[in-house]
Amino acid sequence: MSIPPFLFYLAGALVLPLIPKGVMRSLFLLLVPVLALTQFVLLPFGEYANAELYGYTLILMRLDALAYAFSLIFSIAAFLAALFAWHIRDTTQQVATLVYSGAAIGAVQAGDLITLFCFWEATAFASVFLVWARRTTGAYFTGLRYLIIQMLSGLLLLAGVILHINATGSNLFVQFPDMSLAAVLILLAFGIKCAFPLLHDWLQDAYPASTATGTVVLSAFTTKLAVYALARGFPGLEVLVYIGALMTLFPIFYAVIENDLRRVLAFSLNNQLGFMVVGIGIGTPLALNGTVAHAFCHILYKALLFMSMGAVLLRAGTTKGSELGGLYKSMPYTMIFCVIGAASISAFPLFSGFISKSLILSATDKQGYTLVWLALLFASAGVFHHSGIKIPYFAFFAHDSGIRCREAPWNMLLAMGLTALLCVGIGIFPQPLYNILPYDIPYFPYTADHVVFQLQLLLFSALAFTVLMRTGIYPPELRSVNLSSDIVYRKWLPKFLLWTWGGIEQFIVSITTPLRRESWQAFRNIGIVLGNDRGSGAMLLWVGVLLVLLLTLTYVAR
Repeated sequence: MSIPPFLFYLAGALVLPLIPKGVMRSLFLLLVPVLALTQFVLLPFGEYANAELYGYTLILMRLDALAYAFSLIFSIAAFLAALFAWHIRDTTQQVATLVYSGAAIGAVQAGDLITLFCFWEATAFASVFLVWARRTTGAYFTGLRYLIIQMLSGLLLLAGVILHINATGSNLFVQFPDMSLAAVLILLAFGIKCAFPLLHDWLQDAYPASTATGTVVLSAFTTKLAVYALARGFPGLEVLVYIGALMTLFPIFYAVIENDLRRVLAFSLNNQLGFMVVGIGIGTPLALNGTVAHAFCHILYKALLFMSMGAVLLRAGTTKGSELGGLYKSMPYTMIFCVIGAASISAFPLFSGFISKSLILSATDKQGYTLVWLALLFASAGVFHHSGIKIPYFAFFAHDSGIRCREAPWNMLLAMGLTALLCVGIGIFPQPLYNILPYDIPYFPYTADHVVFQLQLLLFSALAFTVLMRTGIYPPELRSVNLSSDIVYRKWLPKFLLWTWGGIEQFIVSITTPLRRESWQAFRNIGIVLGNDRGSGAMLLWVGVLLVLLLTLTYVAR
């Protein structure tokens, strides 16, 4: 009997609070992804669990090569995250993790746009509780902003789905044939969740604000779900090649000057997403295979790096580079696993990042995107700087901070060990991963030219880091706040609107004296609220949401 896997997660979320906190509940959290995995891993490709809704067919479980690969890695990530959080007794985090994981897998297996939208929103609602579970004032406001932005993505998706169904009469989730208004809205929805440039700041704020274990879960699902959706709906859309190239480049500079090492990893996540988006934009079978393989490997090595920093946060109480150093003495196993994750993300030969990134670079070169290929090479060197060297160096080596703490709990070490084993195993034996990719294309990454070229790139990148450190040019780890594009709509735009509306009010009041106070007081109140630093971003986003909804309804009503 083919039961959609997401039902196991949702049923588990309902049952979990009834299980006493402790070993039994932790075992239950491990059992759920295992049971869900068994429901699709041996099934032949096809459509299962269809339902009818107002004349539309809902495909709750569609299995093909693309959906299978993402479902498999999401299931593995859910299991590893549950093991990493074995010691957690917070019901909120546990329930949110189950719902979030199930919704992500449900979205990947959704065969129609209506089902996709429902799971799309479910991932947003569930994941925000992993941020709020930190239970600090900063986490509350960060989570609120995260939720609003994710809701905006959902509303854009809903508007696009309505227009698409209205125009075509079909709700199937397949490649969009042209860039109609519906397709543009859906692309924007996917772009927000994929953290496109200028739409990315929620990621750097939310992930480091989450709990030590919650960040591991967040890093696995949201953005990779967007990568899957782009690969399903927009393969070969050339503009994505250039968007992806930009995504690989701009986070490098932020990551180099960032002090919080979990924020460094969040910027690095942007960088790695760029490689996947480039592959989708190229759209050839080799490029799409590279996107899927890189998403698969990225979930593992990024989880490993976030796990290591989560363990550091748990034991040392901070992930600020300026406050860490010398932890290899207290946490040697965590250090080793962090170095394995760093080698993987840096694409060292014999590690997972090498065998997946090679596909994208080869496809980019083969299709003649020379400038993009050079950008990806530069980005690869930058990744080695900020994730391959900076993360382990400032956390475990550098100066001795004097922090002496216990090693990570056994469950964290076991989760990191299994993840590290997968990173090394896939790097040495890539063929099992290649066998589940969407297209059957023979590819061998370990050619002499490719290995030598990659080692040269890494060697010169390491040499550059060493020279910059020895000469004092490399930016030191200091307490700082990095400004990004969100300052435009959080501070500058509200102030501009308040100033503009104030001028409009004075003009109208001057010509309509009877309306001096009462009629325009509500109008002025809007400007005051928009000028509030904490609420401005949220208010502006909701204004945008209402405008999009109004335009959509107007268009449909025609």
